[in-house]
Amino acid sequence: MNFKIATLNSISNAIYEYLSKDIYSISKDPSGADALLVRSFNCHELELPENMLAIARAGAGVNNIPVEKCTSSGIVVFNTPGANANAVKELVIAGMLIASRNIVEAVNWAMQLKDTGEDVAKGVEGGKAQFVGPEISGKKLGVVGLGAIGAMVANDARALGMEVFGYDPFISVESAWRLSKDIHRAMNLESLVENCDFISIHVPLMEKTKGFFNAALFARMKKGAVLLNFARGELVDSAAVLKALEDGILAKYITDFPNNEVLGQKNVINIPHLGASTPESEENCAIMAARQLNDYLQYGNIKNSVNLPDCEMSFSDCYRITLIHANVTNMVGQITAVLATKKINIADMINKSRGNVAYTVLDLDDPVDEEVIKGLSTIEGVIRVRMLNGKSS
Repeated sequence: MNFKIATLNSISNAIYEYLSKDIYSISKDPSGADALLVRSFNCHELELPENMLAIARAGAGVNNIPVEKCTSSGIVVFNTPGANANAVKELVIAGMLIASRNIVEAVNWAMQLKDTGEDVAKGVEGGKAQFVGPEISGKKLGVVGLGAIGAMVANDARALGMEVFGYDPFISVESAWRLSKDIHRAMNLESLVENCDFISIHVPLMEKTKGFFNAALFARMKKGAVLLNFARGELVDSAAVLKALEDGILAKYITDFPNNEVLGQKNVINIPHLGASTPESEENCAIMAARQLNDYLQYGNIKNSVNLPDCEMSFSDCYRITLIHANVTNMVGQITAVLATKKINIADMINKSRGNVAYTVLDLDDPVDEEVIKGLSTIEGVIRVRMLNGKSS
């Protein structure tokens, strides 16, 4: 079985290690594609072919992908959480140093000494006092969100001598295992912002988190704190952050997501979305996305999907069927009943759900014909049925 994949952005050639040219045809043309591999390409205006099975985003955010439309069409949407974590973590650490030591302001000032000849050294010594700033060692850092990036920020800041507090009511077991034992747990967001000198945001942008760093939260913040936003710009209320800076609640706001409101404002350092802009990060994201597409297209396994549940089963010499369907009562019973009428034995199966949608993988001892596929497809609530051949078939 061969698949056509369209890459709609510049993607690292490392993908070819996982997308064999014997199985995959890779081009820039999305027409008739079985899958898309994208970075920032806006898929909302793209006509998605009926045969499309998956979209993989080489990055964490999926705002450029019509996720709900994909779900209703049986298209699995993947992202690559953690692949760019080290790159973002390094820039967060740099952001703290930039803010604390007034580095941007000092560098800009030093440029004014150009063409003063032998007086440059004298000018440097005479003017450097205005940029004196404290070390970050011994200061308190609050990390909001302890996923892949947040955990790395917390651990590295602790290694640099900071006292670190973490807040994440939805922390996964995997993330908890990654945390240093020296990271303090903040019981709520308010207590974290009241006590920390630096606050770094690492939560996803959702309707309930949009603008959640607002005037009410800034009113609780320790005076003179530094806020770092390397997650998403919309997590912070722009008007509220500018008022907090004006009132001296915040000393500085460092953001990787400039907008018209914060550009050019005093004590705001705007970085042009460089968090994941490293060759290592781009390659890591591309490789992760390619592996996920390969595992799904060839074997029907799902990992790191934003719209379907993680669902993985070892691929055997059986004949495999996968179904995307509504998460409703007796769905699995209806599926197995169709197979039973044809006396097809199920060797193994797995069923996982996520909200209103579910995914079922069945390994069968015998192949199925188009009549069986049609029978499964006509079950109310079934969105997509796929037949995958076994390794020996």
